[in-house]
Amino acid sequence: MKHVPDKRVLVVGGGHAGCEAAAAAARMGADTLLVTHRADTIGEMSCNPAIGGVGKGHLVREIDALDGLMARAIDQAGIQFRMLNASKGPAVRGPRSQADRKLYRQAMQSLIKAQEHLTVVEGGVEDIIVKEGRCCGVLLASGEHIEADAVVVTTGTFLRGMIHRGEERTPAGRLGESPSVGLGDRLEGLGLPMGRLKTGTPPRLASSTIDWDRLETQEADSQPVPFSFLTASIQVPQIACGITHTNASTHQIIQENLHRTATYSGALSGKGPRYCPSIEDKVVRFADKPSHQIFLEPEGLDDDKVYPNGISNALPTDVQQSFVHSIVGLEQAVLVEPGYAIEYDYVDPRALTRELELRAMPGLFLAGQINGTTGYEEAAAQGLVAGANAALSGSGEGFSVDRSEGYIGVLIDDLVTLGVSEPYRMFTSRAEYRLSLRADNADDRLTQKGIDAGVVGEERAALFHVKHSNWQKLLSWSRETKLTPPQAETIGIRVKQDGRRRSVLDLLSLPDVGLQELDKHFESLARASTDERAKLEAEATYAGFIDRQTADIQAYRQESAMKIPADFPFEAINGLSSELIERLKKTRPTDLGQAARVEGITPAALSLLLVHLKKLPRVA
Repeated sequence: MKHVPDKRVLVVGGGHAGCEAAAAAARMGADTLLVTHRADTIGEMSCNPAIGGVGKGHLVREIDALDGLMARAIDQAGIQFRMLNASKGPAVRGPRSQADRKLYRQAMQSLIKAQEHLTVVEGGVEDIIVKEGRCCGVLLASGEHIEADAVVVTTGTFLRGMIHRGEERTPAGRLGESPSVGLGDRLEGLGLPMGRLKTGTPPRLASSTIDWDRLETQEADSQPVPFSFLTASIQVPQIACGITHTNASTHQIIQENLHRTATYSGALSGKGPRYCPSIEDKVVRFADKPSHQIFLEPEGLDDDKVYPNGISNALPTDVQQSFVHSIVGLEQAVLVEPGYAIEYDYVDPRALTRELELRAMPGLFLAGQINGTTGYEEAAAQGLVAGANAALSGSGEGFSVDRSEGYIGVLIDDLVTLGVSEPYRMFTSRAEYRLSLRADNADDRLTQKGIDAGVVGEERAALFHVKHSNWQKLLSWSRETKLTPPQAETIGIRVKQDGRRRSVLDLLSLPDVGLQELDKHFESLARASTDERAKLEAEATYAGFIDRQTADIQAYRQESAMKIPADFPFEAINGLSSELIERLKKTRPTDLGQAARVEGITPAALSLLLVHLKKLPRVA
């Protein structure tokens, strides 16, 4: 296990990326400082009070497998746990939980406080300190200089953030908090490739003014499944959410006031998330759709505020009130806080290495929305990787997750290879090896890797070894325990009378056979844990497909094994277009596998690159 006690890491920002970055660096043994404007907002859920979902839930399980904080925090704060896509295949099932904002914030702050080697410093970062071309600290707005071996910037929407609500413009990182202007100017001054993106939030409604009796109800799962394998069971009370819809009247009000929203008035230049559009975008882009679904999600057990998921907007307050009151169940709803859009700076992530370090500024790492992503989960995943690498900075070693190993790898590889044209959101469809990268097996895939890197603490490492050993024994037993066709028939399972002995895993893969049918005949199955049972069903479901995917992964890794030197002269390859040369120089792929995913590269171009790489000494 690596240990870096002589390193000092400084993390800027106390959001989801910052918390994971600081905790990861501290777990590595680095003396870590978390600098944030206000300590009491650490772990704040700025937008939707929920964690997980399809793709996003996979990321949270992987963060947990690497000993991150997010899964443990939501397990202490979740008030409606649901397994999305529960009726579909295991690869696309996504754990999700509605959160009590206050409980989540308290849980995260408690985890940060309990983390050894981690100190919270209140202050605003105005500049970074650079010596001999390397980042080595920050300058606070107070004038204080803090030196560090590496700095992780996780500014979220604060980097020269601007809130838009109708004609109103308010400089802010989020409502009520000042933006980070000086740091934005400094990063731009470094000549980094930067742009503007936007996101939005809906109005918050007073629960006591909603006519809940007129709404559809969405219940929590009867048996909530925790995110973290360190959590034995969910103890937080579970609640129901409400469902309503927009209608023709709602759409007419919005259409008539499009000229008053920043989204369509030209005041906003940044591009918003395509997969989480504002209600103005929905009404314009899907004009033929008569209604849009709205989930009414309480923000806490003792909080009267409700988050109406599905109507984020940048309309004036009076228009927001008008269209909300046109919706069934919300006719008398009071807007506690109107919605708004927020525009902010981001850095083109192609300027980063796979370790999330800026190539142009060694010692400076970026994580979260500053890299062009959207969502708490994507931010937290980047934070963990950036924090671990900040602790290893200058050592010649690095920590990364390959895209064949996890969704974290898919996320980072997509960012640093392809860049972004809109806020990046994780989906299971982005992972070509998703049958192997399931939410149920995240710890089997990644925890040992985290132990080897030193980012996983001793408590989780000890528990993992026991859990993993038990699982391997059950898996081996299910493969080795075989029944003849007559034996299978004696326990009520009909198979072909072909004389072939079938394993328990084979029997479980049959369409009409489930664990409940086998439990009464096999004690090993009956006493298996919930996690083990879920994984065994997944193994049975995908048995043949996983074998083929394993071969695909091996072929991919062989391709990726051919490294590309950092100073490789792409312009020296005759036959490559000037446009492709520029893209390769901008991305600086580290291996042939990454080069194959650069936008616009063709098989012929890849062959040319391969020929030149083979000519280099000690590369192939």
